[in-house]
Amino acid sequence: MEKFGGSAVNQKMILGHPVGLFVLFFTEMWERFSYYGMRALLVIFLTSSLLDGGWEWSRADALGLYGTYTMMVYFTPIIGGFLADRYLGYRNSVALGAFIMTLGHACMAVETPVFLYAGLAFLVLGNGFFKPNITSIISEIYKGHSEKKDGAYTIFYMGVNAGAFLGIMLCGYIGEKVGWSWGFGLAGIFMFFGMLQFWFAQKVFGKIGLTPKQQAVYEQPEDEVVEADPEPVPAKVQRDRFIVIGIFAFFTIFFWAAFEQAGGSMTIFARDYTDRILTGTSANTYKIIDTLLTIGPLVVITWVLAKLFSKLFEHYPLSNIALGTSFLIIWGIVIWKVQREWAAETTEVAATWFGILNSFFIITFAPLFSRIWESKYNPPGSVKFGMGLVLLGIGFGALAYGSMSIPQGAQTASVSMLWLILAYLFHTLGELCLSPVGLSYVSKLAPAKLIGLMFGLWYIAIGMGNKLAGSIGGLIDQISQAYSLSTFFLIFTLIPICAGILLVALTPIIKKLMHGIE
Repeated sequence: MEKFGGSAVNQKMILGHPVGLFVLFFTEMWERFSYYGMRALLVIFLTSSLLDGGWEWSRADALGLYGTYTMMVYFTPIIGGFLADRYLGYRNSVALGAFIMTLGHACMAVETPVFLYAGLAFLVLGNGFFKPNITSIISEIYKGHSEKKDGAYTIFYMGVNAGAFLGIMLCGYIGEKVGWSWGFGLAGIFMFFGMLQFWFAQKVFGKIGLTPKQQAVYEQPEDEVVEADPEPVPAKVQRDRFIVIGIFAFFTIFFWAAFEQAGGSMTIFARDYTDRILTGTSANTYKIIDTLLTIGPLVVITWVLAKLFSKLFEHYPLSNIALGTSFLIIWGIVIWKVQREWAAETTEVAATWFGILNSFFIITFAPLFSRIWESKYNPPGSVKFGMGLVLLGIGFGALAYGSMSIPQGAQTASVSMLWLILAYLFHTLGELCLSPVGLSYVSKLAPAKLIGLMFGLWYIAIGMGNKLAGSIGGLIDQISQAYSLSTFFLIFTLIPICAGILLVALTPIIKKLMHGIE
């Protein structure tokens, strides 16, 4: 039987992985619920008319703030990773970050300029403590089991997207249909539940994630599993591996600069250029699909929750009670939403609804990708990254083609929803090839004592991509007026595809620099 890092309880398995992975799965799920729920609303809220309760900002200004915010979200993890490595420990940092983000969402619900900026500041700060350190705990659990890491991070990424799915669906829906404050506030409630379930179950990780001082005096239980420290890596080999991390980080910038249009220009496209009014058979078809999309994934995640309860409730009941309470609330909101939609006489698809497709497709395809990465058909990391970029470009190709009928400079149109659906499908397949695999390779290529810092540097690359996403996305009106909306999306088609082909061509060099890391 394989032995993983952490306590004896952590040797219990769910889907072939230790239960601690699923404690982190649900912690990250609620954090992503809060982040993506707020992200789904921010640009639409800022650009909506005063009559609709928005602030009537220009698209360029709203996307500029969006880009700056999402950039800072990914810049602060390097500070949080450093503080965790040296002083706080991973576990304290995760809990502190969750608490600060809860305060941020509470501020956002007030809907005044002062509280908006205060809320965004809290979210940025809290994320810095949270994001790099929860992934560092996974790395420590799987120390000595690098062959399992790609699969573990893909399962973890399924939790990420389960949270994003629920957050976009519920916060977005309530924000658009009921009130902006309710949508922003809902995000904070579940961030708080995520913090509680992590805090009360943290002993499952044993020594992993404690502060340096706690680790120095930690009394090891006889039955706790501890991996031996790895042999020191020669300086030249480690230098080459750092170069690989740098190469992957560079190409990651291109991926996120395009992918993060989902929270900006693609949301604007959904609201202003897509036909979202449905009647008759099409309305009933949408209601059926929406009901299945709403309830189906939640059933799957609830099943995972039940598996976790069966393994951990006797050891950490307070954690499971907090988690169970959060799911009871979620099910109540979901049932209310479904009933409300079926009772409505006119069906208007919420602009934020399309954002759930990315998460739905990830929940659907993540187990398949996890199996492929653990099979004999597992391609090299650079090929996975290249495939991710090419698939992303193909998704934007669908939007570029679907936008061809929109007149130059038009502010509104009514094109088919099919193009957005296709775009999100290909974007998701690309994301599964790149994002969770990137986390896995950072953990395998970086030395153990610098894991937190390396994840911080990785997130800086993602942050740069996010800032570019906001800056380029803010040019949507300018490019549409000078050329066409199709031209705007064509930019995001060609650049990722070219970058992906280049990265695949570099595979022999990258493989040599990895010095045996698979």
